[in-house]
Amino acid sequence: MSSLSVVVPCYKYGHFLADCVHSILDEQPGLDVRVLIIDDASPDDSAEVAGKLAAADPRIEVRVHERNQGHIATYNEGLLEWADTDYVALLSADDRLVPGALVRAAALLDAHPEVGFAYGRPLRFQHGGPLPRARTTGTGSAVYPGHWWLERRFREGTGCITSPEVVVRTSLQRAVGGYDPALPHAGDIEMWMRLAAHADVGHVRGADQAYYRVHGNNMSTTDFGGQLDDLRQRRAAFESVLVKCADQLPEAERLATVVHTRLARFALRRAYRAYDRGRTGVVPVDELVAFAEDCLPGFAALPEYRALRLRQRIGARAMPYLQPLVLSAVAERGREWLWWESWKRRGL
Repeated sequence: MSSLSVVVPCYKYGHFLADCVHSILDEQPGLDVRVLIIDDASPDDSAEVAGKLAAADPRIEVRVHERNQGHIATYNEGLLEWADTDYVALLSADDRLVPGALVRAAALLDAHPEVGFAYGRPLRFQHGGPLPRARTTGTGSAVYPGHWWLERRFREGTGCITSPEVVVRTSLQRAVGGYDPALPHAGDIEMWMRLAAHADVGHVRGADQAYYRVHGNNMSTTDFGGQLDDLRQRRAAFESVLVKCADQLPEAERLATVVHTRLARFALRRAYRAYDRGRTGVVPVDELVAFAEDCLPGFAALPEYRALRLRQRIGARAMPYLQPLVLSAVAERGREWLWWESWKRRGL
């Protein structure tokens, strides 16, 4: 029987703890599972709730910080100091697992020793809303060569994993180390890439693996300055992987060019869409352009930069009314519609 440790960091989420822990211990049959709840000096009753859960189930341990140490230090405490089973997972107290998720991930890892971590499809749900219906019967699995999967991330310039749907081989987690405190908002993206640089990647097909709670004050969706910070954090994450995994990545220079080009295009696209939407007063256009230039010295040759210059000539006031006549604006609206429809079909 596989053994699995689940680290549950908690800060002010005591009211979610019972459901989170229930999804770990009572909905994963056939696994030897244990849980560590780490309360990071929550000002609410999180520590008390965790204590009561531990008193009722010997599989639960609790640590309570006297002073807040932050999420990265809390993650690393559980992953590197406590976990000693075959596999380990990190599950925030406000998220939960889909029934059988750990069973499916552990089966994949058992069958493929070359796989360093397994993930699947997360179900996003709005805070305060009902849980979406989950698929609990898998249709198999896929194993991707780690470097192939890693290059996909560099080409796309973004991650494809939220976090609660991941189960990691503990020995590999210890080998690559913990989360980087210099990457408070992109440490998870960097972690998955570091793991993929050293091992293959497993994907659970057919079944959903976790529920990820979307909070209404999510910086990336409500704060235009936050979108620039997101790009900066992503760039730092990719560059960190190139440094830390240099011995594993003989094509590091090419990968750097690939991701810097992608991130520059992201920044310029956000800049020119500010003109289309009449939001140049709130979107940091000049900073986005400066970011693109810093990423890629030849940024001015990109089609996104030409699209931005066209809009600047038209002017911020006129552009929202004239965008149906601008080919790149029409194409961009089409891309956004296709993106939104694809996410709706996937239930995210």
